[in-house]
Order: sequence, then structure tokens, then C-alpha cells
Amino acid sequence: MSHPSASYSVTMRVALDNASAIAAVSRGVSDAGGLVTALDISEPIEGKMIVDLTCNATDDQHAQVLEDAVNAVDGALVKVMSDRTFLMHLGGTIGVAPKVTLKTRDDLSMAYTPGVARICQAIVDDPSKVRNLTIKRNTVAVVTDGSAVLGLGNIGPEAALPVMEGKALLFKQFANVDAWPVCLATQDTDEIVRIVQAIAPVYGGINLEDISAPRCFEIEARLRELLDIPVFHDDQHGTAIVVFAALVNALRLVKKDIKDVRVALLGVGAAGVAIAKLLMIEGVGDIIGVNSRGILDENDASLDADRLWLAQNTNRDKVRGKIGDALKGADVFIGVSGPNLITEEEVAAMAPDSIVFALANPQPEIDPAAARRHAAIVATGRSDEPNQINNVLAFPGIFRGLLDAGATRVTEEVSLAAAKAIADIVTESELSTDYIIPTVFNTKVSKAVSTAVEEVARRAMS
Repeated sequence: MSHPSASYSVTMRVALDNASAIAAVSRGVSDAGGLVTALDISEPIEGKMIVDLTCNATDDQHAQVLEDAVNAVDGALVKVMSDRTFLMHLGGTIGVAPKVTLKTRDDLSMAYTPGVARICQAIVDDPSKVRNLTIKRNTVAVVTDGSAVLGLGNIGPEAALPVMEGKALLFKQFANVDAWPVCLATQDTDEIVRIVQAIAPVYGGINLEDISAPRCFEIEARLRELLDIPVFHDDQHGTAIVVFAALVNALRLVKKDIKDVRVALLGVGAAGVAIAKLLMIEGVGDIIGVNSRGILDENDASLDADRLWLAQNTNRDKVRGKIGDALKGADVFIGVSGPNLITEEEVAAMAPDSIVFALANPQPEIDPAAARRHAAIVATGRSDEPNQINNVLAFPGIFRGLLDAGATRVTEEVSLAAAKAIADIVTESELSTDYIIPTVFNTKVSKAVSTAVEEVARRAMS
């Protein structure tokens, strides 16, 4: 069920005996399951025609299969193959750029010593001026311990750094927020809280990322109490916000009221718990939470406080069993768990006009094509499928709005305002089974979210 993806994009420099081999090379890649995305002819070398063939594979092994397929073409030889994703990450994906120019001694005297001392003294005299006179007003720390990186697990701070760089890149690209990775070489809850508290003076907000549950709940809660800047755990709240936005539009399409639907929720980690809580605030009819052991049971002594609360406040009819039992007659399935955990038959047993959000990445809980044979609407976390549930729709605009408002906290009202702003981007005329949520490149999203969040945040502070 894997598809060729740009994340496994390679460029092969191929020497050809003659131009007639070009078509055969492209056909060889296609027959081997690859997707040719570009073919550029370069200067000839030693009498050979040179082409740069760019194509997408499904994984590293498949990329090797594609190289072998090209080499199998008569008169073709791969001279070198480059992985475009690795090339993009050489030296990292972000950097620091100055906002002022230093061309003269006067410039240096104002930007640095001795003039900068006047700025320092102004902040000593009035600490609130730090927001206007430093980078604090537009800077977010992307904090992780590398314990729960999506699809990779507990890989540690160094290996998590490329993900945090990518997050910072998205902040800048979509909302002009300056963000910086802070990858911590500790997974001790107390130490993480203390470190973030200690670095907080530099930042206007803290984005917690890829920290395993249940520690992430405690870390966020304690930091929200300790700090006077917004603290937002994107794996929890960002996911919940975008899921809720997509569900609002999906329910509009199938003409069901959220207060009447039953949701089967597979995966009750950070994202699952936050999704459940946000849906409950909006009065969802019922939720049945399911973990690896089955439907949550309030009598299960192994449940931590958050899962116990969920077990006690959901599953109105006290259904017992596995995910298949939760799916019988359910209107909505939301999966934030792992690959291939539900079957086509279980989706078929859901209520008419069912909605399936299979969000495990890169492989969802069910093949989307199989789910579409029975569900009215299917969404995934994948960029190569319609209805991609992607946190980038939420977090850049949320922090843009919070920073512009000078907010000190993230509230439930902020989350709901962001979700409704995302949902409202999709007009009635645009709404369809393949378009319930705007794409990540929709330029209206970040502005709509930031405006809605800023308004709510300012109102809360007034």
C-alpha cells in the first residue's frame, strides 16, 4: 500500500549510449514501481549522453531497485545516485539572518556596544519592554527530549533535531515566527521543567514536541503554571484542533450533529486524550477510547490519571472488547495509533455515512482505498492522500496570534477558535468528500487562525 513519495526522491546521473535509450530508462523506472518527476539532459561526457533522472521511490530499498532497473536498460549506466532529502538537510534546514545592517561604526555602536547598554538599562527599569526591544516578541522555543518522535519512537535529542528544525522552518514559512530547536539530553520530568523555565526569558512562547505520554501531560501542566508565556504541546492540542476542524466539516457533509454521533477513538496517548477532551467540550454524543489492550476500562489499575479520567467520562453504554466492538455502529473512527489495526469488515460494520480518520503516519490504521469502499469520508495524515490532517494548519497561526496579542496562556477558547477558523476556510461550494480540510499551502489558513486566536486572547486579557 506504499506509494512513491518525495521523501524518498533520488536523482540518478545516467550515461546513455544514445538518445533512444531515454524512453527505455523512464519506462524501466515506471515498470519497477517508481515515479519519474524530472528528466534533464546535461552536457555530454566522453561521447556519452548524460541525463539527470529524478524519481520517487517508496523506501530506501526501492530506490536501489530503481537504480538496478536503469542499469538493466541496454546502453544505460548510472554513474551516481543522490538522495534529494539528504541533500536538502545538509547543514540543517534553518539559520539566523540579521534584521539590521552593519555598514558603519555608527551602526555597530547602536546595535552593540556601547549603545546596546541603553537598551539593557531600559529593560532593567521596565522589564515589560523586553517584548518590544528584543527577539522575545516573535520567538518560540521548539522543545523536545526526543522520546516520542512520530513514527520513530524514543530516538533521543540528536536524532530528533532534524524534526525540530523542520518545525522551526514551518513556523517561519507559514507565520513568520522565529522558532529555534531546543533538544534536551534528559528525559527526567523535573529536569525538563527546570531547563525550560530557565531558558524562558528569551522566548515569547514554548512549543513542546515529541515528548512521550504521560510525562508530556505533567510537563505541560507544570510549565503553564510556572511561566508567563504560552505553552503549547503540539502533539496534543495541534492534532486535536485539526482533527476537530476536519470533523466539523465532515459532519456538515454527511448531515450529522456532533451531539448525536458516537466516536471510536483508537490510541489514547497525548493526541488521543486531547482529541477526546476537545470533542467533549463541544458536546460529542459519545466516545469509546481504545488502547492496545482494548476498550478503556475504569477498573483497569494500570491506567494513569488521564486515561482513567477518559475511561470514567466516556463510553456511555460501557461497551467492552476490542476496537472491532467499539466500531460496531459508530459514526466516526479516529485513529492516532499504528498501522493496519482495523479491518475493512470492521469499517463496514460502522453506521451509515461513516467517517474514518486513519491518522497513523506513515502507514495508517487501514488502507484508505479499503476504507473508502464503506465510509463516506476518509482522512489520513499522508500528503499523498486527500483530506490530510496536518498540524501545520494550526500551530503557526496559533502562535502568531498568541505572540501578537502578548498572550500569557493557551486556553480551550483559543483551541476552539483555531479549529473553527480552519474549518471555515472550506466554503459550502468547495466542501466535498475529498476536501473537508484546507491544504497546508492554502495561504488563507495561517492568517485566519492567527486573527481568530488573537481576538480570543486579547478578550481573555481585557
